[in-house]
Amino acid sequence: MKEKISQLEEKARRLRVAIVKTLHKSQSGHTGGSLSAIDMICALYFHKMRHNPEEPAWEGRDRFVLSKGHAAPALYVALAEAGYFPTEDLMMLRRLGSHLQGHPDSKGTPGVDVCTGSLGQGLSMANGMALGFKLDGKENRVYALLGDGELQEGQIWEAAMAAGHYKTDNLCALVDSNGLQIDGDVSRVMNVSSISDKFRAFGWNVIEIDGHCLHGICTALDAAERHKGAPTAIVATTVKGKGVSIFENKASYHGVTPNDQELPVALRCLGCDCEELENQERIGA
Repeated sequence: MKEKISQLEEKARRLRVAIVKTLHKSQSGHTGGSLSAIDMICALYFHKMRHNPEEPAWEGRDRFVLSKGHAAPALYVALAEAGYFPTEDLMMLRRLGSHLQGHPDSKGTPGVDVCTGSLGQGLSMANGMALGFKLDGKENRVYALLGDGELQEGQIWEAAMAAGHYKTDNLCALVDSNGLQIDGDVSRVMNVSSISDKFRAFGWNVIEIDGHCLHGICTALDAAERHKGAPTAIVATTVKGKGVSIFENKASYHGVTPNDQELPVALRCLGCDCEELENQERIGA
């Protein structure tokens, strides 16, 4: 397990590098929330979920709903790393004619299960899929990644109530709780704490973790699968912009991409060696 965690940590670092490069190239997209969520997405795609890049529509796969759809770069780099499409496609993020749109598009991007982007709707879709699998007697699991700012949407709590009522224990919601949204501190815009107590009130099993500890994330995902009789919410404390000091804990980097001066700084923060920096110069040429 220790060796596997080390491998996941290195993979998460590489995925962060890919996010930064992708967003610098596009000059459009969301940096902070992509970097805060990537460790959980890494653990899902490379530790927990059953999926097959060679057969994206395989019926036996688990489903992933990126409810905070603006963090699409984090999903795209994971899908590219898994082999759903060439990594070169990442440089076409948000370009006209590209299959990598600003928010996930299940009709255009291999590996994307659900179109998302309008905040607050993802948990309802995930709950519906989970209920459907249970009614059909299938073992598929459904994972939904939510933002803490997104929890201000009322539909989230209707879905939470329904999931608790129907005991959809094949559903796991992960909350990327970085404490910031585009307008500033979540607690000042509209306080959603205590997130854990709210989910518990609706009958959910709740696990609190450090959202950047791969061992803790994997352990929580395994525990969620073992828990029966209730859906599980993994409430993960994270840092917006995690991994790049000039972006960390800054609401101003919610929807701002790295500029030419920030890119090399970001890559050095992420431990890029001389070869990776040279490759960046070539890609950016």
